Amino acid sequence: MTIPHEELAAAADTLRSWALDERLKETVRADPALASIAERVARRYTAGSQVDDALRLLAANHAKGHQGSIECVGESVRDADVALRETETIVDLAAQLAATPGTATISFDLSHVGSVVSPELGLKHALRIAQAARDAGSYVMVSAEGSSRTDLVLELWERISSDFPETGITLQARLHRTPIDLDRVRRRPGPIRVVKGAFLESSAVAHPRNSAPMYQAYRAMVSELVRASHRVNIASHDRTLVARLQDELGDELRAEHVEFEMLQGLGTELLDSLRDEGLATREYIVFGPEWWLYVLNRIAEHPERAITALADLNPQFTSQLRECDAKSGQSS
Repeated sequence: MTIPHEELAAAADTLRSWALDERLKETVRADPALASIAERVARRYTAGSQVDDALRLLAANHAKGHQGSIECVGESVRDADVALRETETIVDLAAQLAATPGTATISFDLSHVGSVVSPELGLKHALRIAQAARDAGSYVMVSAEGSSRTDLVLELWERISSDFPETGITLQARLHRTPIDLDRVRRRPGPIRVVKGAFLESSAVAHPRNSAPMYQAYRAMVSELVRASHRVNIASHDRTLVARLQDELGDELRAEHVEFEMLQGLGTELLDSLRDEGLATREYIVFGPEWWLYVLNRIAEHPERAITALADLNPQFTSQLRECDAKSGQSS
């Protein structure tokens, strides 16, 4: 069965609107039956609720030759006490990374650690996390947020990178403003993660997802960074896009400043194949209870994943999935 593009786009927009619906999230979480269903769907895309869950997956991936980036998932925190508590969790993650094999960066949304409460609070907590990451021999990657927060994200990132120049930033190829932002962030040495952009945006602000202009913008950004020898994380699990970049850039993608980065549960086979070809690879791992927005945005990227979500609700299939995970961990 072929679903018309217009229906898939409408389904994606519905999922993105649900992702931002705080009332719907709390309704689901408050109902034990609905919460159980939602958590089973989320399991494909998250390591679990605790730091240890993420560290176990990180170790398994390291054994396969992948580096890691870990995020305690969450954003849009509007309470200073919650922001502090979440910051403590991320600082604890950094401390544990110091004793973990392999290389892992720490990713987070500035709004997760207080930038919505106040920019100064977000900056204070981000600087603390950056120091903890440096103490662990790593660094932080600041994640992208909706376009209404892009100015704030970039301003705070610049302030963080003044003290921690290794700090990375994420740019969305979809946004019309991004070429100007790219010129701005290239003035600092931190890595630039290039993503398509998963947020619900108007046509006045962004190219349609998976449109020709979006693909062109993505390839242009990556090519510019690769050829300028600026550290770049090519963050996409889109096979067609990755193949096109390989055709266009060839062995230039083997340079030390280039990495391919893919989200847990979405690009595993492709990431493994790139590693087998000798390219630098990194898997993005998320953990924590606040996965609602993250998981719905992942499904919205390809609404066909709703079928996968239904399969994940089948008890027999879920049991098989757990067995595969356990075997993967043992063989890694």
